[in-house]
Amino acid sequence: MKILVVDDEEGARELFQTILTDEGYEVALAGGGTEALALFRGHSFNLVITDIKMPEMDGLQLLQEIRKMGSKTDVIMVTAYGEVESYLKAMSLGAAEYINKPIRIKELKRIVHKVLTEQKARSGG
Repeated sequence: MKILVVDDEEGARELFQTILTDEGYEVALAGGGTEALALFRGHSFNLVITDIKMPEMDGLQLLQEIRKMGSKTDVIMVTAYGEVESYLKAMSLGAAEYINKPIRIKELKRIVHKVLTEQKARSGG
């Protein structure tokens, strides 16, 4: 399973990479939405985990771009700013989950597993 992690904070990207790699996932990292889209266009990912607040292109814009490309790839939104407005916008755009920072490792593992399990069930495999 390949996961794309998008966050403008290097420490956050590294934390996600460590946690997810330890769980057996293949992880690619992007420092922002533009870089993420370039990676997304060139590779196939089972899941995207993106921070919402980022300079240049935020996570909501990234989710919109992914959907415009016709991709049904699941996207988990992460934010340090648990705002109802961004939650509703993310969910209306088709986000699979919405996680507040600080990330709890157990919760992250559970949510990633749940989303990928549901994805596998939808695809009949």
